[in-house]
Amino acid sequence: MSQEASIHSWPGSYYINSEKRWVSGILSLSRTTLRFDSEQNQENLIGLRLSRIMEIKMETSGFIFSALTVLEQGNIKHWFGSLKPCRTAVYHVLEHFWRERLLSPTEPRGAEAPLSKGQELISLISGAQRRLEDTGKVLDHQGEQFDSMIQGLDNIESDLSVADKLLSELECPSWWPFGKLPRKSHQEAKSEAAAKVACTKGSGKGQKVITSIPAILSHVGSSGNLKPGSLIVLVSSLEVRDANGQLLHCFEKEEVDDVYVHSPYEISVRQRFIGKPDICFRILSARMTEALSVLEMQYKKKVVITRDYAAFRATSATTPGSPEGGGNIWSAGTLVLTVPVEVPAGELTQLQLHVLQPTVTEAEAQELKQMLQQLKTLALEAETELEHQDEALDVLSCSADRTTMNINRHTRRMRKLL
Repeated sequence: MSQEASIHSWPGSYYINSEKRWVSGILSLSRTTLRFDSEQNQENLIGLRLSRIMEIKMETSGFIFSALTVLEQGNIKHWFGSLKPCRTAVYHVLEHFWRERLLSPTEPRGAEAPLSKGQELISLISGAQRRLEDTGKVLDHQGEQFDSMIQGLDNIESDLSVADKLLSELECPSWWPFGKLPRKSHQEAKSEAAAKVACTKGSGKGQKVITSIPAILSHVGSSGNLKPGSLIVLVSSLEVRDANGQLLHCFEKEEVDDVYVHSPYEISVRQRFIGKPDICFRILSARMTEALSVLEMQYKKKVVITRDYAAFRATSATTPGSPEGGGNIWSAGTLVLTVPVEVPAGELTQLQLHVLQPTVTEAEAQELKQMLQQLKTLALEAETELEHQDEALDVLSCSADRTTMNINRHTRRMRKLL
């Protein structure tokens, strides 16, 4: 059986309870398993599925000053010590992936006939496509309303310009022997300037969140400690926040220079500077695939696939249920096929066909490819329409402010003439 690719690994030691001694080695985390291999003979001392873990804690004992304990089903406790870079960093990563494993919907649904992986993906994408099509229709209708409002404001401004000419004739008729009337007051000029400033600033609406995922963060160049937090993908920026929701850094879309993809669970976002250190955050998350699909569209030319990612995919290709195949990244850890020792007569052929049947058939893969292309096209059209509507909102806000100012100014001028 091929070994799953490691998401993260740390040097440390493991306590063998039967021999009452510590063994140094490597603690590694994969999608579904926590392993510890000894340093001397590369022997696997423990291979624990994340689904069997009951508790992860930082403790102290009489044997060592500080340790990390993992409680397995059956009240079996495993002790890990001398972890590098530090016990806290390892705890945050393990706790994050274990918690996401608990929250993943992998429980069986009673006696219902299970769908194949390809059918599940087709059903999922079909639902997303229908929702995106409905959203596109709503956006089109909303865009038509915005265009109608802009046209109405243009007509109002045209009428106000005619009113301005008529008021100017009334204020300073051609037969008036003493020249033009005094120019507009300082207060009116001030209000016009304020309206222009408001126009340039736009509506000031907050950006909409596309996706937000919990993550383990590390600021490259600082102490390098891993901390829990979140990655928030906005329409025109990326926000990195700590566990309390405090903003650590905001990467504006045009300021992002590189997005390095190290694995399906880990990326680095870099902003370069001249004359001072670059700002770079390394982000690890069990739900990184949700953000990667968006980042690939927003930062097409800035996404860099590293050699580590290529090696990870090569290893995952030999492991059943890899995340690149789609679907839930944790499903491979629970859907284990068990073959009975004695097979009843007449059922061997059916069982062999079930075992040899591919996860996704060629026809399903082709249909998925077409649906994904349509989904991507719909998403790009929705993005273009949203950008158009953002510009329309800015125009509407500026035009409304300018129209209100002109109406108030004309009202004051008419009152002076009465």
